[in-house]
Amino acid sequence: MQISIANAVPPEAVAHARSVLAKAAFTDGRATAGWAVREVKDNAQAGPAPQVNALRETLAAQIIANPVFALAVRPKRLVSLVFAKYGPGQAYGAHVDNALMEGVRTDVAFTLFLADPASYEGGELVIEQAAGDDAVKLAAGSLLAYPATSLHRVAPVTRGERLVMVGWVRSYIRDAGKRELLFDLDTARRRLFDAQGKTAEVDLLSKCCANLLREWVED
Repeated sequence: MQISIANAVPPEAVAHARSVLAKAAFTDGRATAGWAVREVKDNAQAGPAPQVNALRETLAAQIIANPVFALAVRPKRLVSLVFAKYGPGQAYGAHVDNALMEGVRTDVAFTLFLADPASYEGGELVIEQAAGDDAVKLAAGSLLAYPATSLHRVAPVTRGERLVMVGWVRSYIRDAGKRELLFDLDTARRRLFDAQGKTAEVDLLSKCCANLLREWVED
């Protein structure tokens, strides 16, 4: 399942991230690229530093705490969080993410947009799908989560600077279709509860959600 989450982190967190990253040292992103993508990756990545590491931890905690992210992704662990920027002419060609990062299976990928979309042109995150390409460019503070199995690319930036945090998730639910089914059921259950309170129908949906989670979870 692919899902856009508006305001995944608050505006003050975005402002703080921009301030920290404006002072951070960035290096050629190809240094961390595998052999299969080195020729198509052209960006810069923030190097390790105490302020950058602290920012990474803060944003990760805010993302995990987001209720929509929690329902859609069922995160067990976030791994390999990277701050990346793209200037004019830079892009990242079509690729699929590594199945293992830091010794952890990657089920879901996400991009947290940190730059105002009006401040740069191009730089869309393009997810390749059977029905056609889906080009995404979200407001600062918004997040796109999508299956890490997807072929995707970053379109060339033609003006300004694209600034993002990207990361990967080990989900409690390995299968994307099962994650989507649980998300739909849980969403329906919560909406019904908000509209009618605790009813027999809400109880049945709660039972289904709990027992499907028991059946599918990898703890």
